[in-house]
Amino acid sequence: MNDYEEKMLLLLVEKYRKSKKDSGTGRINRRTQIKPIELYRGYNRNDGDLEQINAINETASKYREKGFLTFEMKKFSNEISSIYLVDEKVEEAERYLTEHYQYESKHEKMKQVKKIIEQYSGYSPVADRECAKLQASLDKNVVPKDYEQTKEVLRALIFIERNERPLYVREASMLIYGSSKYLEDNTLDVVCGLIRKFRGKPCEENELPDEILSDYRIVKETQKICLKGDIVIVKSGKTLELGSFRSGVEFYADELDEIERITVNNQRFITVENKTSYMRCGEADTAYFYLGGYANRFQRDFLKMIYGDNPGVQYFHFGDIDAGGFYIHENLCRITEIPFGIYRMSVNELKNPRYKNCLLSLSRNDRKRLKTLAEHNVYQETVKYMLERDVKLEQEIVSYYS
Repeated sequence: MNDYEEKMLLLLVEKYRKSKKDSGTGRINRRTQIKPIELYRGYNRNDGDLEQINAINETASKYREKGFLTFEMKKFSNEISSIYLVDEKVEEAERYLTEHYQYESKHEKMKQVKKIIEQYSGYSPVADRECAKLQASLDKNVVPKDYEQTKEVLRALIFIERNERPLYVREASMLIYGSSKYLEDNTLDVVCGLIRKFRGKPCEENELPDEILSDYRIVKETQKICLKGDIVIVKSGKTLELGSFRSGVEFYADELDEIERITVNNQRFITVENKTSYMRCGEADTAYFYLGGYANRFQRDFLKMIYGDNPGVQYFHFGDIDAGGFYIHENLCRITEIPFGIYRMSVNELKNPRYKNCLLSLSRNDRKRLKTLAEHNVYQETVKYMLERDVKLEQEIVSYYS
């Protein structure tokens, strides 16, 4: 019954807080209601589980005694037709949820937003504009969507706009968040988009969003192109055969303009997210390209060159089986316009007994990002499994056993 005790009251409270009635903009004062089938799909069915149905009825009766809700019964039946929140008791219901289920009330959320505004206002123009948006929501008695993530975005905006030192992106991420990858994995796209919008500086042709950071003395590390396989490159009139280098080759991206043609003699071409896996991979008739995370403009241009010269090759991406890995794949397909398939990033890997001891639990942010990815058909099955089983997996163990 405890599951229904939390869910019933939570559904009613959340529905009220999302309504125009709560924000004072509603013209019609409708009652806040839920149907029992929102708690248990089989509630109205003849073959419904009586224990579940009785649990819902008992929970509704309990909360009616506490004054949180009322309900109506169907005629000539012991089934509930609708459950209604007593609006005047919404704050008391929230306190009850907080005490028993660690619920965070709207009042507490708004207090947190106010603290964010106080903490991050007055330091940079773009951050100030975002703080003003948060305040506008509070003025309408609405909790801003994803305000916790907005806090992390504000931290980055203020640092970037005030920066005066030459930095690499990962150094900036360390100075902002204490993590070298957090900026690229979580906030970089949003931050760069906000800066561009504020300055009226959209991406030019063949420009990536994060290149705006160079205006603030922040750049990505000098990029090397790393690849291996049966590949022939014609550069400055000279032919280079990479197949004789078992571990592959790497060269600086500023030499790309000297490449005239690339021929991939392998059936498959796979981009690999992490260096260890790139070094380990070596399947027959396969070429590999080390990506290292989100593709930068040099990698994008090089991959487009390969695809243009070798349209008959099969293209795949191999990365971590987590939200970051899937977002890297989505970004890769979008910016290169190459239809990369997904390689060994499926439910099969998550079910594989050899990897069982390496499965990790999802963080709160993982779940939020995965729920967004679940809307894409290509990730849907795997993401659903990950959310249901609370698992993710780094690719290094997969490549080790390949």
